[in-house]
Amino acid sequence: MPTPAGAVREDPAVPDRPLTLYLVKRLELAIRARMDEALRPHGLTTLQFTALTALRERDGLSSAQLARRSFVTPQTMNEMVRWLENRGHVARRRDPDNRRVLLLTLTGTGRDLLARCDPLVGSIESEMLGAVPEVQHPLFRQSLELGYTALTEPREDSP
Repeated sequence: MPTPAGAVREDPAVPDRPLTLYLVKRLELAIRARMDEALRPHGLTTLQFTALTALRERDGLSSAQLARRSFVTPQTMNEMVRWLENRGHVARRRDPDNRRVLLLTLTGTGRDLLARCDPLVGSIESEMLGAVPEVQHPLFRQSLELGYTALTEPREDSP
């Protein structure tokens, strides 16, 4: 028998629609579009902003380490580092422990750029969280972190 219009399907074998994964991806795409729009006048993309903020949090990363923290491939990061270095936002120096490795440092110019962009990104986050009751903000963050951890930590069944 078909489910009446507006009724909730109660079959536990049928997942809720849309899937939570779809909702998370849709939110990510909306955030990315808004951030790209806000950062464009400052000459940055969301990915470049992410890389600069990762360096602000932990200076002296290799390009490979920065790629992992910025959610891009090493090849993409190499291109991005060249672009950021050419504009004076980052500098490279040899790792004293391994002369083959170049470590990245955020420059004063890069810090100034982040100082101008941080309020723009903060405004987007505030707008998004404004749709969630404030009392739920810690739970929302915790839920996102728990979901991330569940998908990134090694599984017991993996070799």
